[in-house]
Amino acid sequence: MTAVQYSPAAVAGDLAGLELTLKEADSLSEAEREAVLGLFQSSYRQANPAFLERSMERLRFAALAHQGGSPVGFALAETRVMDLPRLPAQVVSLAGICCVRKELRRLGLFGELERLAFTAEEMPDAPRRLFCGRMAHPAALRTIARIPTVLPRVGHRPTPWQQEVGQAIAEAYGVHGFDPETFVCIGAGEPIGYPDIEFEVEPHEWEIFEAVDRDRGDALLAIAWAPDAPPGW
Repeated sequence: MTAVQYSPAAVAGDLAGLELTLKEADSLSEAEREAVLGLFQSSYRQANPAFLERSMERLRFAALAHQGGSPVGFALAETRVMDLPRLPAQVVSLAGICCVRKELRRLGLFGELERLAFTAEEMPDAPRRLFCGRMAHPAALRTIARIPTVLPRVGHRPTPWQQEVGQAIAEAYGVHGFDPETFVCIGAGEPIGYPDIEFEVEPHEWEIFEAVDRDRGDALLAIAWAPDAPPGW
């Protein structure tokens, strides 16, 4: 497959001058794949290349950022129409791994790359969308946790319907196994990697991650409907 869109970065401030490119993940050149792997390895300790390869096989689009011709960030993501349990033809955005070079972190580049990959294809008009992602650290959960419909959440046991939808999304990601009670995506027995970045995290933020075993390669699946949830959810 070939590149489906090219776009100069429509951003300002500290990100001005970056060049963003959107391609289908399986069309990346060998040099682009090496650049993505290099960013992954510089962003995670014990970065697992096999996890990155599986992610590129599952998620259709790769958004790439360059500065002066050098790769400085990437994000894997896709928006697709899915038949979910009791919910046919839903618009679902699946966020994947995103890595940004150290000096450009916390400037909004993550969001720009993810947004580019999410909007690669025109979706049908829909009353709502399901946003999804896999996280292994509280800081990564904060953005989606702001959405009132987010699952999982402390003190709430997912209903059977919510568990069924969680299972369907986990399967879309191709996870090794899924615990519908905790929304933990069970790893393949080895770490995905450990983020090489410092976060300020409150103790209570770890509570939802109690069942996540990072040494096994686990992650927490988070899903959230916006602007609201389907009736009866």
